[in-house]
Amino acid sequence: MKPARPDDRCAPQTQIVITRHGKPAGVLIGFETEDDWFDYCLENDPRFLDRIESARSSLRAGRGVRLEDA
Repeated sequence: MKPARPDDRCAPQTQIVITRHGKPAGVLIGFETEDDWFDYCLENDPRFLDRIESARSSLRAGRGVRLEDA
């Protein structure tokens, strides 16, 4: 079987598994726009996710400012 070749027929958000000696070694992810790539980076960045969780915890604890008051 021939290995998959990325070309114009690949859909946006295509994931291609890269192998080394027949074992998965990485994933090539295609994005339609730079914004899609940036969103993916944020959604998978543990530091960003920690900050979001911290902010949500603060809001649940009542330590926040309503948008109307800002």
